[in-house]
Amino acid sequence: MNHLLIFGLGYTGSAIAAAASQAGFQVTATSRRGLDGTIRFDSAEPAIQSATHILTTAAPDEAGDPILAPYAAAIRAAPQLRWIGYLSSTVVYGDRAGGWVDEDTPPTPSQPRGQRRLDAEAAWAGYAGRTAVDIFRLGGIYGPGRSTFDDLRAGTARRMDKPGHRFGRIHRDDIARTVVAAMMQDRPPGQRVLNLTDDEPSESAAVVTEAAALLGVAPPPMVAFADALPTMSPMARSFWAENRQIASAKTKAALGIEWLYPTYREGLRAILAQERGNRLP
Repeated sequence: MNHLLIFGLGYTGSAIAAAASQAGFQVTATSRRGLDGTIRFDSAEPAIQSATHILTTAAPDEAGDPILAPYAAAIRAAPQLRWIGYLSSTVVYGDRAGGWVDEDTPPTPSQPRGQRRLDAEAAWAGYAGRTAVDIFRLGGIYGPGRSTFDDLRAGTARRMDKPGHRFGRIHRDDIARTVVAAMMQDRPPGQRVLNLTDDEPSESAAVVTEAAALLGVAPPPMVAFADALPTMSPMARSFWAENRQIASAKTKAALGIEWLYPTYREGLRAILAQERGNRLP
């Protein structure tokens, strides 16, 4: 039986676990304390030894990848392992002044967190000589409980006036089905890059406007980027410092899929329909 070990059962990892289980995988997931059906992170070695597939959702820190630090040798020695997946980020492409990149574009990170991601990708790619390794570069993740609707209801949504600053998003359900589709393929050892972003990179203000219309509320006023910049967190500043558009056509072709939610419009409507008991607004 296929056995998937997920390092990190957070927002995205939980959706992947559910989709993989539905596809027939035995699923084991780690957490720091081993709660809610997970195993303790520091006790994962037996699960590594029986895993046929390993997926890591953990972001690197300044010390490097948190999974490979304790488990690099165990993963290398895992006798059943056929596939490794690493959830990375499109931040590795750096600033492209609004230009397009795709899966074959060489990454050029322009800030430290992008370089840390690229270093982690390289570390996981080191296993590609003995197993298939898929590097998933994700755009902005959204879905139920983590969308512009929540920001509007909390009164924290802002419509930033920065024309031409577009970025890609990906619904959590599309991430889950993409990862499962990749795992189900019978591939020889080697590394592959997959971009997980929707088909319409869009300005943040457009998404807020659409979400407000679906809720039937007035959108927040536009805020000049120069006025907002002094109040931004370091993470927000780093986000707005880069501008790129991500193509994912090669990923969809390689996996034989189309996005459930090809733009933020379909994704927002699906979230609201789910919140309202599957009745479209």
